[in-house]
Amino acid sequence: MSNIKKNFIYNISYQILILIIPFITTPYVARVLGADGVGTYSYTYSIAYYFMTFALLGINSYGNRLIAKVREDKEKMSKEFFSLYSLQIITSVIMIVLYYVYIIIFEKEYLKIAIIQSIYVWSAIFDINWFFQGLEKFKLIVVRNAFIKLISLIAIFIFVKNSEDLWKYVLILALGTLCSQLILHNFLRKYIKFTKFNFNDIKKHIKLVLVLFVPVIAITFYKVMSKIMLGNLSTITEVGYYENAEKVINVPISIITAIGTVMLPSVSNLISKGEEKKVEEYLYKMTKFIYFLVIPMSLGIILISDNFVNLYLGSDFAKSSMVLKILAISMIFSSTANVLRTQYLIPKEKDKGYVVSVILGAIVNLVFNIIFIKLWNSTGAALATLMAEVTVAISQLLYVKKKIRVKEILTSSIKYILISLIMFVVCMLYNILNLHAAVELILQIVTGIIIYMIILFIAKDEFIIEIINKIKKTIFLREEAKERG
Repeated sequence: MSNIKKNFIYNISYQILILIIPFITTPYVARVLGADGVGTYSYTYSIAYYFMTFALLGINSYGNRLIAKVREDKEKMSKEFFSLYSLQIITSVIMIVLYYVYIIIFEKEYLKIAIIQSIYVWSAIFDINWFFQGLEKFKLIVVRNAFIKLISLIAIFIFVKNSEDLWKYVLILALGTLCSQLILHNFLRKYIKFTKFNFNDIKKHIKLVLVLFVPVIAITFYKVMSKIMLGNLSTITEVGYYENAEKVINVPISIITAIGTVMLPSVSNLISKGEEKKVEEYLYKMTKFIYFLVIPMSLGIILISDNFVNLYLGSDFAKSSMVLKILAISMIFSSTANVLRTQYLIPKEKDKGYVVSVILGAIVNLVFNIIFIKLWNSTGAALATLMAEVTVAISQLLYVKKKIRVKEILTSSIKYILISLIMFVVCMLYNILNLHAAVELILQIVTGIIIYMIILFIAKDEFIIEIINKIKKTIFLREEAKERG
């Protein structure tokens, strides 16, 4: 099995795990902590996340790409690692100090929770995921994260019992992140050896890291700033509505992100070897595969959101339903941008197009947040996020239109849109039967999947045919093994 397939399996396995864990904890936490508690966590975490992002600059994307290029030369790789990691330590220490100054001056209402959230900023010092991603050691990353997630899950159910336990919930999640970063350091010596370096070695990374930091902070701006602005322009309760809707939507998005994360080092390595045709082949196939997944997911979430939110989060979070519908639409645009970013712009070092697109997205998000939050609170924040995602996707498509076949990318979505609309309309018919919400929800999900797959099979879609062939092959090999046994 190729490394790409193995890494894809590891990441999808992990995404399934982190899909299951939030589905277990979120309804419990929503009922135990309430909208105010969830909102307080989300608001204070968003601020800590900003400082953590500044601590890491653009090191995650840059380091991943850098290590992928030099991983065949242990001496060079070791030197690059230590010089880049030294820069990370310096920036992290600076941001830790600034974070404490900030919360002492400005965060008096939520000071206790903000102090606990500082553990996230500390964890930035120890974050070396980029190194192992560049080496494509995804199994190591996945196993470690899976273990920590399971421990955190158990701890939440044991220690978080009522709204007074908010600080315990925050502490469990923050310590989980810190521990997951520390564990990876035990494996470093296997891949690198200490190599001398000087300030010039650190200095050469600064400009390149800052170039990739601009899009990181811009993306963070329109991913996280909505919650901070909600907390200031509206109420903490509205932050809670937005937070839980975002948690639901992050499940399918995390799967799409995992695919891009797996492919990035491989594509970077292919580009360094001059295999441009393979790079283009990956790009077009990956785009079609993403649309194959994300378009029915998006329409499916819109279809079931009312019943799902009521059953899953409880009637107190009914407002999360509309937020969820809007964020579901944004998935299609964010996924398009994710493929272009990880399969073309970053590995080919087309940083200008990437940077410009996300800066435009951040500006659009800021402007529409100011307007929409005052009008529609959490729903307005979701609309602002949608506008930002549309802006980023269109900007990136316009930037690459002379270099790749954009028309082919866009037309590949048409089939999946039409089939998903058929699925959507058929499943809406359940609404007129006045079924119990849970029964209707299950029937819509099952029926939707069956209809989508059957129509794709009739249309001889390449992914469905490939899935069927692999199932047949697996059955054949098992039968052959039985006969030999």
